[in-house]
Amino acid sequence: MEKLTKLKPSKKARIGLYSAGLHTYWAQFEGLYDCLMEYNHFLEEKMSEYGEVYNFGMVDTEDKGRAAGEYFNKNNVDIVFSHAATYYTSSCLLPIHQINKAPVIILNLQPTPEMAYDKTGTGNWLAQCVGCSIPEISNAFNRSHIPFRAINGLLGYDRTPAFALADENTKDRPESIRAWQEIKEWCLAAGVKRSLQFSRFGFLGGYYSGMLDMYSDLTMLSAQTGMQVEILEMCDLDAYLKEVTEAEVSAKLAQIKEFFEISGDSPSDPIAKKPTEEQLAWSAKVAVAQEKMVKDRNLDSLSYYYHGRDNYYEEVQSGFIVGHSLLTAQGIACSGEGDIKTALAMKISDILDKGGSFCEIVAADFNRNTMILGHDGPFHFAISNQKPLLRGMGVYHGKRGSGVSVEAKVAPGPVTTLGVTQTGDGRLKFNISEGTAIDAPILLNGNTSTHIQFALAPAEYMDKWFVEAPTHHLALSVGHNAALFIKVAELLDIPYAVI
Repeated sequence: MEKLTKLKPSKKARIGLYSAGLHTYWAQFEGLYDCLMEYNHFLEEKMSEYGEVYNFGMVDTEDKGRAAGEYFNKNNVDIVFSHAATYYTSSCLLPIHQINKAPVIILNLQPTPEMAYDKTGTGNWLAQCVGCSIPEISNAFNRSHIPFRAINGLLGYDRTPAFALADENTKDRPESIRAWQEIKEWCLAAGVKRSLQFSRFGFLGGYYSGMLDMYSDLTMLSAQTGMQVEILEMCDLDAYLKEVTEAEVSAKLAQIKEFFEISGDSPSDPIAKKPTEEQLAWSAKVAVAQEKMVKDRNLDSLSYYYHGRDNYYEEVQSGFIVGHSLLTAQGIACSGEGDIKTALAMKISDILDKGGSFCEIVAADFNRNTMILGHDGPFHFAISNQKPLLRGMGVYHGKRGSGVSVEAKVAPGPVTTLGVTQTGDGRLKFNISEGTAIDAPILLNGNTSTHIQFALAPAEYMDKWFVEAPTHHLALSVGHNAALFIKVAELLDIPYAVI
């Protein structure tokens, strides 16, 4: 399926990088410094695929460490990679991370799987003994209360430097592939943190009354993620609705018909009908207004709900789901029922280019060993195996309101759910589960739904899930992304559980 262009690009991480060594080596061993800097430039080139790299170069004295800390502060980096190029004293590195407080990842990446033992002297050995300093710096960091993580493996260089004596082309080795996957995930997670710090989440209307898990402290959300919240009212949207032209409605209607299938009547559910032309035209008009509001208010996400008494704003809400699904596909995560925490989960998934569709438990299928997850919208096209269907709804599964809803099935394959909840101590928390979407029958009732097999059978899975204080909504993403979501949680200092 063709992808819609994102309305706002996500922020790239600002990545700090330095290599660590010992100044006294350079005069003793000709060619060693140049070889290590060749590794340094290789790291910079590879990391530049994932963000903006600020490479200090070699840190080999305490003074250089202080200068590096100031350099990373000046460039406001989100994360720092500390490359162990050879042995170094921990006193060289400690000032960097006392001055600069960005999370630090130690790279213990050996250039070759094994040394040329019969030819290697001290100078060439020093280019290989990269793990020698890791216990030393980990101890110094621990005693200085500086959190750190280490990535261990092979460098993944695609050539052998002139200085080297052994084959150093390790780019296809599993130890290199694993290490670079970790590096990539840390960079992408840092990009999520930066994107959230510059994001504006719209909150339109109010919460669905009585859904206590939806209610959130908006200041708490800003404090723990950096996002800003823009409070919006239905009259704000109506102001944009009044500006919509017939030409804009026609163009949006064409877009809707390009990206959705228009259903007939449901064979099983009497309230799910073929959408009328009037319903589609109204959804198109509301969708134009929604996009105008998002652009004018510079929004990155929108959560919404409106409850009225047979008034005009209920009619406006009847057109919400189609436009919000289109916006979600364009990188503006939209969540219903006022669920701004799930909007956050959806936004994180979308920043990482993993989709992120609005979901809840539909049921369990104990014969197929699956949990069925879905909702009436908004839907993210990235998780679909085909064009989503639009159905006209007389009522939204027992709630007030009617309109056009999205019905779709997730493409078979690996998926990950990300739920963002709030716990009794006022902290956000991630609940993460990896599973596999399978092709199985779904209800034809205007809801997105799919069967997902998790590692545990449904009853055991729910035993584990429900004790983690989840909300009843979550974001569904494509791929197995638990390691990625965990890194986002750690960079944001948000607790998490993997179920």
